[in-house]
Amino acid sequence: MQLKQYYLACLSHASYLITDAKSKTAAVVDPQRDVAQYVDDAKAAGCQIKYVFLTHFHADFLAGHIELRDQVGAKILLGQRAECEFEATKLKDGDRIEFGDTRLQILETPGHTPEGISILVFDLTTSSDKPQSVLTGDTLFIGDVGRPDLLASIGVTADELADMLYDSLTNKLVKLPDSTLVYPAHGAGSMCGKNLSKETVSTIGEQKKFNYALQPMSREDFKKLVTQEQPEAPGYFLHDAILNRQERPSLKETVLDSMKPLPLHEVLELKEAGAQLLDVREAIDFEGAHLIGSFNVGMKGKYATWCGTVLNTEHPIVLITDEGDEEEAVTRLGRIGFDNVEGYLVHGMQSLHNHPEWIGKIERITAVALADQLRQDNPPLVLDVRNDKEWNAGHLEGSLNIPLNHLRERVGEIDPNRMVVVHCEGGYRSAIASSILANLGRSNIMDMVGGYKAWVASNLPTQSPVDIAMGV
Repeated sequence: MQLKQYYLACLSHASYLITDAKSKTAAVVDPQRDVAQYVDDAKAAGCQIKYVFLTHFHADFLAGHIELRDQVGAKILLGQRAECEFEATKLKDGDRIEFGDTRLQILETPGHTPEGISILVFDLTTSSDKPQSVLTGDTLFIGDVGRPDLLASIGVTADELADMLYDSLTNKLVKLPDSTLVYPAHGAGSMCGKNLSKETVSTIGEQKKFNYALQPMSREDFKKLVTQEQPEAPGYFLHDAILNRQERPSLKETVLDSMKPLPLHEVLELKEAGAQLLDVREAIDFEGAHLIGSFNVGMKGKYATWCGTVLNTEHPIVLITDEGDEEEAVTRLGRIGFDNVEGYLVHGMQSLHNHPEWIGKIERITAVALADQLRQDNPPLVLDVRNDKEWNAGHLEGSLNIPLNHLRERVGEIDPNRMVVVHCEGGYRSAIASSILANLGRSNIMDMVGGYKAWVASNLPTQSPVDIAMGV
């Protein structure tokens, strides 16, 4: 028996392939939507993928169970409380799937969602009593536990789910042998918890020592602890939570439909009709020259998460990319269920070579140059688009904090008559924010290169709520 972890950093998502050489059988757990890697690796191991498990209906990505069913005939397996449109086998506590030297045994572990399960993995050549590992989905993370307040839990309150989570952890998972390896479905950066570790594997024993949520405490203390200070979930989470329950087209179909080269005049017609223009190039390239009316979410960052935050599935998307990046941009949107890509601007920005009237630019400014401007008469307004926790840890004196995911709704707080300098932590989110402001008709904007990190690295002054309280 072999267990392989796949980690998709842009979505902080871990999935798993379990192969059994004796029976030539494989199972996949919580797959991403583009499934070629599992199919190829199973084939290389001489195995056929016969099973695909979802530990729960994920909200932050579209899982690849439909793709594996259609491509290799895998049977879909879910927890017994799961309700879905497609044919699936429902599993309850103690149910087993055995093939060759491998046993996969179900633990019902609701809490993050009502239908959540964990999967005990036994290597029968080693032991039939002690699991080698447990795949915990979003119930138990490394350093954290699954949040009980996400919209994935439709029809169930956060309080009810927190009760379930407490029972799943204290009555089931922490009672596993300390040596049991813990493999979760997410790592640091995921919005499915608040304190996830960068590590992607641990043991039950280590988590009992160091995971804040597994320390001895009352049910009520636990519920207070796991529901406070959770990050705000992107709007697309509800869309994906519902879509993961439904019969739907495969990613292959979506990509084929979306890979349409569109000439500039068609792109402009689509824009006029309400299409969303998405430029996926790096910030420096976008701000140097872009098609007026386009949003910038670079592929070299948390691309899917931020696309799901600033775009919607109701209006078509037209991509603007460097040549050769079109399919990757479509695929990564498909991973979060954004199947509404109409096509891409043929030849990218080269299409605008003879159309300067459609080219927009956004100025960039260094931290040192901004510091100099802030000392002058009529200084610019500094707009910090980081989240509240980041801003409270330290910020530029006098800056206005509007988290990026609330920028559109709070744009009225920004003085339209002042130059605005936008920054985030490192420069990725500020480019997105600058493109949003440009779309809202603002022309007097600049993006601070390198963000807050560059400001601190330049030894420029910062402020925190503690400083303010002390009169510093």
